[in-house]
Amino acid sequence: MAFPKGKAVSLRTERAKRAGKTSDNTRPGYPATRLRRNRRADWSRRLVRGTQLTVDDLIWPLFLIEGERAKSPVASMPGVERLTIDLAVKAAEEAAELGLPAIALFPNTDPALRDEQASEAINPGNLVCRAVRAIKKEVPEIGIICDVALDPYTSHGHDGLLIDGEIDNDRTIEMLISQALVQAEAGCDILAPSDMMDGRIGAIRAALEENGFITTQILSYAAKYASAFYGPFRDAVGSGARLRGDKLSYQMDPANGSEALREVALDIAEGADMVMVKPGLAYLDIVWRVKEAFRLPTFVYQVSGEYSMIMGAAERGWLDKDRVVIESLIACKRAGADAVLTYFARDAAKLLKAQA
Repeated sequence: MAFPKGKAVSLRTERAKRAGKTSDNTRPGYPATRLRRNRRADWSRRLVRGTQLTVDDLIWPLFLIEGERAKSPVASMPGVERLTIDLAVKAAEEAAELGLPAIALFPNTDPALRDEQASEAINPGNLVCRAVRAIKKEVPEIGIICDVALDPYTSHGHDGLLIDGEIDNDRTIEMLISQALVQAEAGCDILAPSDMMDGRIGAIRAALEENGFITTQILSYAAKYASAFYGPFRDAVGSGARLRGDKLSYQMDPANGSEALREVALDIAEGADMVMVKPGLAYLDIVWRVKEAFRLPTFVYQVSGEYSMIMGAAERGWLDKDRVVIESLIACKRAGADAVLTYFARDAAKLLKAQA
């Protein structure tokens, strides 16, 4: 075919004309809009990326046991170990070197110290308080989050005091106040009530103010669901086999969404500095709703069951562990989470640094 001299010719345009498909770029959509343009190159994908995951977004939960220089594997959580205090200090040092902003401590209390009243929870010399002091002495720059709940200390495995077969809300709050104060005295930076008792945030905040702990932060497990995803965690802290009945009377029904907003609103009004949604991936719609409604620092917990599912599949070669870990954490961030508690925190931090 001959073309007129001196006239630039687009082969693509000529092909389109021959096919009777002349382009009308005045209409919206394809071909004027091609979303793949922004995806073609790595540099372009990085420029338009909507969600950023960094080491600053990660909190590493650690399990504690008594003893020295000892580790105890958690069978239902491959790769996770309970640590004695000296090794927890080493883990905190590693966390700080990786740039992780905070760690969260959970004790596996000696069965001989567990009783109906959870009396070990308010012992200033308990495992958690000693660990906080040791870590703060050696790694003062790391933030420490302490769980405020009674289930690691009760003989019946519940988060509150069991009276005549029922959880007594107000008596439990009295214990939680004392527990929070001994943890604050030990040097805990963020108290994280995970018990789901009504009114406990306001009561703890008032006690902190009255006792001079005006800078101690409260991270409320404001929307904590009665989830089957907690099983491996209960193994890790030794409460699962002890649990009498279930926790449906105080943790939230997984079928409820709007109720979470009421819970969060109450905890904010009572003095929470930040709020938590737990579990993670199955409740990202709740994370989104909470963040949109309140614009308060909102955390999410990628819980033990989520961790174990990913690890179990990765060990069998069914999933690419590294990619799935990062993808799952990005999903939490995309839903609106400001930070994620995850057992993958150390691994994810290393992956992110390698990618930087």
